[in-house]
Amino acid sequence: MTDSSTPARTAVVLGGSHSGMLAARALADVADRVVVVERDALPAAPGPRKGLPQARHAHMLWSGGARAMEELLPGITGALREAGANRRPVTTDMVALGTRGWFRRWPESHHVILAGRDLLDATVRARVLADERIEVVERAEAVGLTGTDAAVTGVRIRPHDGPERTLDADLVVDASGRGSQAAHWLAALGLPPAERREVDAGLAYASRLYLAPAAARDGFPVVNVQPDRRDGGPGRAGFLLPIEEGRWIVTLCGTRGGRPSQENGDFVRFAREDLRHPLIGDLLEQAEPLTDVSFTRATVNRRHFYERMPAWPENFAVLGDALAAFNPVYGHGLAVAAQSALLLRDTVRRHGWAAPGLSRRIQKAASRPVGAAWDLAIGQDVFYPDATEQGPTLRDRLVTAYVDRLMYTATGNGRIARRVTDVTSLERGAGVLLTPSVLAAAVVGPLKPSLSGPPLTAVERKAAGLEP
Repeated sequence: MTDSSTPARTAVVLGGSHSGMLAARALADVADRVVVVERDALPAAPGPRKGLPQARHAHMLWSGGARAMEELLPGITGALREAGANRRPVTTDMVALGTRGWFRRWPESHHVILAGRDLLDATVRARVLADERIEVVERAEAVGLTGTDAAVTGVRIRPHDGPERTLDADLVVDASGRGSQAAHWLAALGLPPAERREVDAGLAYASRLYLAPAAARDGFPVVNVQPDRRDGGPGRAGFLLPIEEGRWIVTLCGTRGGRPSQENGDFVRFAREDLRHPLIGDLLEQAEPLTDVSFTRATVNRRHFYERMPAWPENFAVLGDALAAFNPVYGHGLAVAAQSALLLRDTVRRHGWAAPGLSRRIQKAASRPVGAAWDLAIGQDVFYPDATEQGPTLRDRLVTAYVDRLMYTATGNGRIARRVTDVTSLERGAGVLLTPSVLAAAVVGPLKPSLSGPPLTAVERKAAGLEP
């Protein structure tokens, strides 16, 4: 707290979704007042809202993000588990077909938290808004920044029930998602455009919610069938995630020329016939559909390199999907948002509120988890036809070739599988994959022979209705 002679420190966060709420919680530790501006009316309980259509698709929170959330909101993992979310060890409870074959179910290295997006957001939101320093302006649209190219002083908002007004702020954080207008707002202040890259594999998503067979509602593993980019055709993938209330959320996806249908009647057929293995379709034959198919094409990878701009205004930062949006198939958006929020708090603590150059430091800090997830996302997507205007770079080709070799090695080498999941869980940087021992293991390849089929246990197969 500040004394009566010190002006109150005010932060404004644009966006009340996952990134925005975690950013607000991070700022509550270093500011006196945090105002969250959200276009939607936020539901009091888990439920859908217009501004989050992707909530109908599968989400997972990798342990790197879960640990960051736990630092910001101690006890949040327990609260999610109490609300019904599942925890699954990696790779122990994962049945996954990678580019080079089925992965073995090695002893736990990391974990994922699985829940419907509505449950995840509602649980986090309730914990964040319990802090009296945080308030929400709902059903209001941010329309521009105030200030100059040297320093932002606030944000203009348009409430649904009143005239446009200005919220003065010592720090504005844009966490408004894929629809962010930050690039236009910065241009309006007189700043040059930031470097931007897009990689669009043309992916479309179809998702549906199922009630699992009664015997498979507790402890069933994640099931993932990945595409093999080397076959030259469209990339088709499927995910089955066990979430709350004994349900499975299943997402099927495909790139140009191989997209799933929006029709309910074609969902199981696509899973059985168009994916590289029929396992997910076979499992769905034994489950009860609870919803219609939800469909979206908003899957482009898009990154703004704001940290590289020659000039950056004080008192403004961009986080979450507003900074970098990833193809959801890799499941890193939630974790990156949590890690970025934690870095936001720690950067302000380290350098001090309103320290010169603080906003640039925040942007550079956020670029670290963003960069790690970006490399993982575009490593496959950039090779699909028309994903980029120029095609994959030499770096893209070299990185992907090495990662492909590592993935092959990981199918039969538990130590390398752990190193790979160190990175995919966002718990360690990609440097762990470049040590001499990992390089040597990649040359040798897998130590155990390839699996001939999915590594489901007999108990799991029976519980899912695949065996009498």
